[in-house]
Amino acid sequence: MDKTDERLIAALRHDARASLSELALGLNLSRTTVRTRIEKLRARGDILGFSVVMKEDVLRDPVRGLMMIGIEGRGTTRIVRQLQGLAQVRAIHSTNGRWDLIVELGTETLEALDTALAKIRLFDGISTSETSLLLATKKST
Repeated sequence: MDKTDERLIAALRHDARASLSELALGLNLSRTTVRTRIEKLRARGDILGFSVVMKEDVLRDPVRGLMMIGIEGRGTTRIVRQLQGLAQVRAIHSTNGRWDLIVELGTETLEALDTALAKIRLFDGISTSETSLLLATKKST
């Protein structure tokens, strides 16, 4: 992937519905070049698809947060299973660095989020956690 592909992907992330002509004009490329590059990126699997974020998707969980979790020992598999059983958990990501897991949470109220956080913190093997509330979403991937 070269700089032109990276610029094209950035433009698509900004507005995946932009026409080939709009993309070409914004990137100072020909329409044919833009179409060919998009087709190539899709064929190689760099672009897997396009999605729509609907208003109700965001409204479903008016309170959203990310919980970073540190796990002691080898309890990650068990903790992931426990997390998967909670209705408030939207996604679980394994990661490297300071945190072992990052958990996306969604609830109707702050109180419900607080209850979910308290329950998760009681899981055996969780040594530390930190939670950040998501205040606004500018774009979705």
